[in-house]
Amino acid sequence: MARIPPIDLRDLKTYPIAKRRNLVHVKDFGRLADGKGAADLINSFPSIYAGRDLRALINDIARAARAKKEVACAIGGHVIKVGCGPVLVDLLDRGVVTAVAMNGAAAIHDYEIATIGQTSEDVAEGLRDGSFGMARETAEAFAQGALVGSAGPGLGRALGEMAQKGKFRKLSLLAACARRGVPATVHLSIGADITHMHPQVSGRDLGESTLIDFRILTGVVSRLEGGVWLNIGSAVMMPEVFLKAVSVARNLGRRLRSFTTVNLDMIQHYRPKANVLARPRGKAIAITGHHEILLPLLRAGVVAALGGRAIRP
Repeated sequence: MARIPPIDLRDLKTYPIAKRRNLVHVKDFGRLADGKGAADLINSFPSIYAGRDLRALINDIARAARAKKEVACAIGGHVIKVGCGPVLVDLLDRGVVTAVAMNGAAAIHDYEIATIGQTSEDVAEGLRDGSFGMARETAEAFAQGALVGSAGPGLGRALGEMAQKGKFRKLSLLAACARRGVPATVHLSIGADITHMHPQVSGRDLGESTLIDFRILTGVVSRLEGGVWLNIGSAVMMPEVFLKAVSVARNLGRRLRSFTTVNLDMIQHYRPKANVLARPRGKAIAITGHHEILLPLLRAGVVAALGGRAIRP
């Protein structure tokens, strides 16, 4: 059989991102509630199933934050696409969220929000003529971020430093992490993201920079005792990464016995249920709901709890 050589990408046709029609704009993002009325609303929920679990989660996060324990958020791309980046930025600025991990899609959407205030192209339309994923600036940013990140800081930190230069940087999770020195890690599956289609993006740099991020994240997980791990909107990548990080931490003798693991998503998938909730053997909480409703509600509850408004068990 004839060997099929790798395809030559040098003639790939790209275009400026300013010409792309996007489905998500920052003008559609919500506003952050002050949390004053959140306690009454949340305390009015029945102490059954999700109502009980939401209050337990709020209290676990507040307790961890008061004790200066890790509260780590692992997210998928949809969390950023529905405007929840600023929700997590606020919790990070309050010192509640201590680490952020994300897949490649989340990093792409967050970086684009930081730079142009828009993201999420029309995939079906772009596939018709092969223009899907061909925005020039996003690929160039990830090529540079991977190059810089592979030299030591990792992909998440490198992208965060670049996102800090964007016009809409205050809405960017990556930029906020870089600004406050909070670990931000990006975990890639080569071939899964639009940036991997471009010739200037180096597989060597991507691989090294995301491996550095895995090791940084394992350092976070090794400190999870007494803390909270939230898996938000990632059905495969982040649950798999978390499981390996837990194994490494325990192999190295780190204490991981008392902690809370959480899965927040629109559907409860197999891997989050197994790898986040069941196998690590922490306190497990699963709440099903839309991110654009559930995360602002969760944030408001945490703000209320930390402000002295009791959230009943």
